[in-house]
Amino acid sequence: MSAEAVMWVAVIVGVMVVVPAVGFSWLRRRRGRLRERFGPEYEHAVAAAGNRRAAERELRARRTRSGPLDIQPLDPDSRRGYAERWVSVQERFVNEPGPAVSEADLLVRAVMAKRGYATEDFAQQVSDLSLRHSRTLEHYRQAHEISGRAGDGWVSIQELRQAMTHYHALFDDLIGGDQRTLRAQAAARSPMTLPHGAAAPHR
Repeated sequence: MSAEAVMWVAVIVGVMVVVPAVGFSWLRRRRGRLRERFGPEYEHAVAAAGNRRAAERELRARRTRSGPLDIQPLDPDSRRGYAERWVSVQERFVNEPGPAVSEADLLVRAVMAKRGYATEDFAQQVSDLSLRHSRTLEHYRQAHEISGRAGDGWVSIQELRQAMTHYHALFDDLIGGDQRTLRAQAAARSPMTLPHGAAAPHR
């Protein structure tokens, strides 16, 4: 084999080695960006799809479907107002756990609408929220599931209590800011305030 032929063989072998390595590196970086962007939602999507590549296609598609969301932070007065409304919902849970859970769902969606999120279609809500609130999105899924069963029939007080806790997790994430300060301000206006994430037993 001539020297020129040997050189070309070496070039071809080099390309065959380098191209897959570059492709793998690119794929790993893209996967890392998805993990960073979606947080816990990444693994949820993989589990739901049963296939990592299919899940990644779905997550990338979410960004396209959601489009350029115009999400706005809440002003201080709105945040205080919503925090006080949440206290009222918790107080209602003492004697009316079912209606209180329904009210919590409405309040969470009111905050979503105020900030610029979709509120009509649950699938679209999940898609939009996953871009900024993936840390608490699973809480919302579980709250929505319990709330749906509560509307169709009987659920236990413990499940309703869990739904309130799940709604509260997303609610805090949506309104942002120092939750301790907001809760203290709301508690000062209402002596029946329940502890964060807790609900009084049904009487």
